[in-house]
Amino acid sequence: MQTTIDPVMPLSELMLALTMALDMTEGQPPEHCIRCCWIGMHIGEEIGLTEQQLYDLFFTLLLKDAGCSSNAARICELYLADDLTFKRNYKTVGTSLSSAINFVVKNAGAGQSWMTRISTTIDILKNGTNYAQELIETRCTRGAEVARELRFSEDVAQGVHSLDEHWDGSGKPEQLKHEQIPLYSRIALLAQVADVFQFEHDLSTALDEVKSRSGKWFDPRLVDAFVSVSQQLAFCQGLNANDICQRVMNLAPAQVSISVNDEYFDCIVTAFGKIVDSKSPYTAGHSERVAVYTDLIAEELGIEENERKWLKRAALLHDLGKLGISNTILDKPDKLNDEEWEAVKTHSALTEQILLQISPFQSLAKIAGAHHEKLDGTGYPKRLSGDEISLMTRIITTADIFDAITAERPYRGAIPIPKTLQIMEENLHTAIDERCFNALKIAIHKLPSHYLSSEVA
Repeated sequence: MQTTIDPVMPLSELMLALTMALDMTEGQPPEHCIRCCWIGMHIGEEIGLTEQQLYDLFFTLLLKDAGCSSNAARICELYLADDLTFKRNYKTVGTSLSSAINFVVKNAGAGQSWMTRISTTIDILKNGTNYAQELIETRCTRGAEVARELRFSEDVAQGVHSLDEHWDGSGKPEQLKHEQIPLYSRIALLAQVADVFQFEHDLSTALDEVKSRSGKWFDPRLVDAFVSVSQQLAFCQGLNANDICQRVMNLAPAQVSISVNDEYFDCIVTAFGKIVDSKSPYTAGHSERVAVYTDLIAEELGIEENERKWLKRAALLHDLGKLGISNTILDKPDKLNDEEWEAVKTHSALTEQILLQISPFQSLAKIAGAHHEKLDGTGYPKRLSGDEISLMTRIITTADIFDAITAERPYRGAIPIPKTLQIMEENLHTAIDERCFNALKIAIHKLPSHYLSSEVA
């Protein structure tokens, strides 16, 4: 297992990999945030930003969607729609009223009965402005908080917060206008729209779309800069290149190559664990609790402190792939159908796929990605069994199951700890490792009081 951090690992490598998770929660194709960074950084260079400004712009672009998981459940509640599809389609809505109405009609209550769709559509047409204000404010506020938790400057935090402000004052959440809007926000929104349309269609279509919004959504000076960089061969070749991630890293200011020490690494991992848990009210605090339980179980099993530190990090990110699962499934109060269950089962593989992009997580990616495997071979995603499942994975699995049972779920209330332990004991040797379970029974008596909402046996 990896037990040290490469002292020269650039911050950009870590953040670029984790943006894959942000792409998923927005329903965007892979590397959307990275392509936005490519577009935005070229605009920044074109208008002559300083090295420090480019540094802040770089992370504003990568973190523009950091708060997007926080409004997913509310979108499903208000629009009765799949949040991932809703968010993906919303990014293509034009500036006209007819475009907005068409979006509502197509997306409100999608998949529901006609009566439900009609009533939902009427509600949205009546209250849509207030709903949009609420959803954007939630996302922008949380995104700015994440930027601060990650120790970026207040300029980055404000850049993320004001992503949806428009040049003419028609945006949200504060209806800022012209130079009131942070420069990084103005660049990030333009880059976002440009990427959505160029990826879906082509660069020419993106240029037409951006130019049509000049003076409305976008700062005309930035539109001119985008038009200029779009004529550069290197920009066009890199935009959809297979090695776009490396190209963006090469484009990053020298400051971005600052090293990530142990303490800062933990800060970043914790922040992304919170992003995952923000997606559903039923997962609030889940990753943090699983990490605490994991650490206590590992300690009882005599695992060395430095290994425990890395295992705790894997536990914090074990559900990263859930950002790619719709809240219509995650928060469903009824039994999942076969299609929904298959969608849920993809989250473990998605977690592994993302973590494999981070060099210090090469070994831990498989540990975190296997937390739903079962000793009897009936788990997922690879149907591993017996000795194919490492002790480290078994520890996270035990912690995850314990929290899943003791926490409230859409279809039931929280289950007391004594009953939870009884349920878990019935699954020894099939889903749960006996050594880990015995360690858990000892460990729960060491938990801080705020973790013990149920009576300890």
